[in-house]
Amino acid sequence: MTAPDRAVGRLMRRPEFLAVAGTRRKHVAPGLILQVRQHDERQRPAPGEPLVRVGLTASRKVGNAVVRNRARRRLREAARQILPVYAVPGHDFVLVARATTAERPWADLLGDLLAGLKRLGLLVGPLPAKATLVTPGAPKLRPGEPATTEPAQPQPTPPESGRSEGADPASLSPLA
Repeated sequence: MTAPDRAVGRLMRRPEFLAVAGTRRKHVAPGLILQVRQHDERQRPAPGEPLVRVGLTASRKVGNAVVRNRARRRLREAARQILPVYAVPGHDFVLVARATTAERPWADLLGDLLAGLKRLGLLVGPLPAKATLVTPGAPKLRPGEPATTEPAQPQPTPPESGRSEGADPASLSPLA
């Protein structure tokens, strides 16, 4: 799936996050919490900036720093794939990581985000088929392009170094 020309902006300051949380419009899913706020005269993107902005957060309840960073990276990629295509412009979104975000299957995490958009009435168009959802690191699909189901090619094994596992290192010495 390729994103159209619309980009996703970032929420960076604490008051922006608090404003989104203050509206109390949210959807709780197993993989994430989606909070939403419509732009108004007080807080909106500057002219020329994207009309969809997203903020990411992961508290210490999610796990240690490695797990929190992985959860944020996964949420960032999910937002990059879903929000420009399926979210109604003119809104700020905050994605809150949960304890299962880092290990949740990728298709389920994207489904959680899409379900949240649908429940909050911010989904543009119909829900995509699971085959059009992109796994990180996989080649991107264009809308309407069928997903291939070919198995991955096995990686070649490196050549043997000449030493066998059970050989005595002294017997392999060229000086012996």
